[in-house]
Amino acid sequence: MARNSKLEARKIRHRTLRKRLAGTAARPRLVVFRSARHIYVQVIDDLAQKTLVAASDMPAKADRAAASKTVRKTERAKEVGIAIAKKCLEKGISMVVFDRAGFKYHGRISAVAAGAREAGLQF
Repeated sequence: MARNSKLEARKIRHRTLRKRLAGTAARPRLVVFRSARHIYVQVIDDLAQKTLVAASDMPAKADRAAASKTVRKTERAKEVGIAIAKKCLEKGISMVVFDRAGFKYHGRISAVAAGAREAGLQF
């Protein structure tokens, strides 16, 4: 029996989760992707197949030199959660379905959710 790599196993878990989760116009899907260095968040309407709002912890090209490397990744993830919630509320989105994309609800993934909840987004 062949063993799956970590990436393949995560993709299988994500497919399993996606069978149960779907974003609509009234309640879009908030997807979190975590790489080794950064975290990316999108709010997606699956029925229209559109990304409504997106945010990440990557600074703009002009700000990269000034960006401090001392901020911890979990703190940056929480800031991304707050940023995505503010963008959603500006667009009139107050309720979302949280999609952890096969990652454990732990560390940076839970920090994004906590930041979004703090800023007023409902899951």
